[in-house]
Amino acid sequence: MDRPVNVCVDAMGGDNAPCEIVKGAVEAINESKKVKVTLVGQEAAIKAELSKYTYDADQVTVINAEEIIETGEPPVLAIRKKKDSSIVKGLELVKDGKCDAFLSAGSSGAVLVGGQVIIGRIKGVERPPLAPLIPTTKGVALLIDCGANVDARPNHLVQFAKMGSIYMENVMGVKNPRVAIVNIGAEEEKGNALVKETYPLLKNCPDINFTGSIEARDIPAGDADVIVCEAFTGNIVLKMYEGVAGALISVIKKGLMSSLRSKIGALMVKPALKKTLKGFSLEDYGGAPLLGLNGLVIKTHGSSKAIEVKNSVLQVITFMEQDINGKIRAQLNPAD
Repeated sequence: MDRPVNVCVDAMGGDNAPCEIVKGAVEAINESKKVKVTLVGQEAAIKAELSKYTYDADQVTVINAEEIIETGEPPVLAIRKKKDSSIVKGLELVKDGKCDAFLSAGSSGAVLVGGQVIIGRIKGVERPPLAPLIPTTKGVALLIDCGANVDARPNHLVQFAKMGSIYMENVMGVKNPRVAIVNIGAEEEKGNALVKETYPLLKNCPDINFTGSIEARDIPAGDADVIVCEAFTGNIVLKMYEGVAGALISVIKKGLMSSLRSKIGALMVKPALKKTLKGFSLEDYGGAPLLGLNGLVIKTHGSSKAIEVKNSVLQVITFMEQDINGKIRAQLNPAD
């Protein structure tokens, strides 16, 4: 692109809004001149946070939105009723072409519903999936879907595989990414009805590099680049990832502090250990894009801190430069 990308950020979404959201947005623009941010939310609160930092004012715009969609609200009703909310206004900015992407740590349901209702799906896309990057011993893998489509059908999972492959190849630079479907065993005949029906469709799909089934224990080893599943399974995988990672770090820290000898050893291994554990920190990989929409929507964790917001903003640059939506559109509608 010959201009900076403009990322609309929901300043009121998430457990740590607006302080961590604004901080992350400022850190992003201070790191790159390729991006601008449009902060949407309660203007007085946003400006109070902005006053704490030094930044290029030309890279920041503030748009007032007084209403907030809470996590527990029914998504469809909230999108319909709260027109002056940060989520609705932010999505409308993307729909109208005034911003290139919308980023929120707020209500997942409202973001998912609003993305489809307000921005709309790319022609040919049946179900837009949420697709976060997760760390593995070989780099990262894309988990698709992790929260948007609990009751997906086999044809939906095939589309997930195609869109995930496009994302990994063009955003992450993984050539001919390996695609696998989450299963309870490696054998083709194993799995529930959805997996059994989807497996041959993926196997015979010429647009992807399908490698078969993958068991949950093999995901962290990096045995596939695109991990395909419906959102129920994907969300369990993601939450287990987060929980195990947190528990392991806690146990390691406790062990290192258990005696004088271990404390001395901890000082020696701290630099290497910190570097190693950083590679398995989910927050370093930004948010999860909702793939298949006419505009880019990124959902981050409700507990997101500034570092995840910053990385989510910066990931939009590559997404736009590589024209991921254009590539998805071209593959799903080759005759257009």
